[in-house]
Amino acid sequence: MKSTQTIKGLADIINQYDVFILDQWGVMHDGTKGYIQAIKCVEKLYQEKKEIIIISNSSRRKELTIKKLPKLGFDSKHFMEVITSGEMIWQSLNNESYDFTKKLEKNCYHMYDQSREDGKYFICGLEKFNFVKKIEDANFILACTPLPGYNVIDYIPLLTKALEKKLPFICANPDYETVENKSGELNICMGTIAQLYQCLGGEIFILGKPNIDIYIESTKKIKKLIKSRVLAVGDSMFHDIQGANVFGVDSLLITSGIHQSSFDDKKPRWETTINQINKIGISPTFLCSNFQI
Repeated sequence: MKSTQTIKGLADIINQYDVFILDQWGVMHDGTKGYIQAIKCVEKLYQEKKEIIIISNSSRRKELTIKKLPKLGFDSKHFMEVITSGEMIWQSLNNESYDFTKKLEKNCYHMYDQSREDGKYFICGLEKFNFVKKIEDANFILACTPLPGYNVIDYIPLLTKALEKKLPFICANPDYETVENKSGELNICMGTIAQLYQCLGGEIFILGKPNIDIYIESTKKIKKLIKSRVLAVGDSMFHDIQGANVFGVDSLLITSGIHQSSFDDKKPRWETTINQINKIGISPTFLCSNFQI
């Protein structure tokens, strides 16, 4: 296993790679605005004729994600591909492209925040399913976004009923948590609830990071993929970095994201954190405080 190197910015390693796979939240933007240094970094990569791909664990469909990029300060033409966990799940449900989705029955309990457009928009085109209001009437769960006001423990009654019925749990966003753009606090994502359900004995289905399928899908447009020339950038050890490890490419961990509390200006603490994570088989190639040139 290679030792992890700390870099000041992408300029230190840019010539080593031709393809850059980027995470969104915590790397490119905070959900409401793009990070200035990240916008400049993407522009530089594009100028250097690098292939830039976005892989996001968002439950949003691909189309919505692309439309939002200009609002965040990014030029959508800079990206050769944009793929989301939500798009992977939607396609699998629509096309029944996995054994898991082929065996699903019709009644779906859709778990999402009704104030958010991505949850409402997600079911468009999935008319083959009946979306039921009660978990008791469901054949499976489709989990997109956390329910407003819910803490992890608040899901226990719902998950208990789901376990009694042995309902499959499809998770459109496998992230465990995200940084709240206003407060800077960590908010849970549906990946946390999926993991809880699995720990309780339930069956879950995930296609987002670190699943290798989303990496394969995102790089299909590249005629000859040389993995030694690919760098994946993200702020989650258990999704971005583990996913890069599984796909067999180098990775850059942004330390100002969801793991910020584990890193500070003291290098020994950085090394201790990375050494602890390396013991469970996850290893970033590089560390950098921000996605910057």
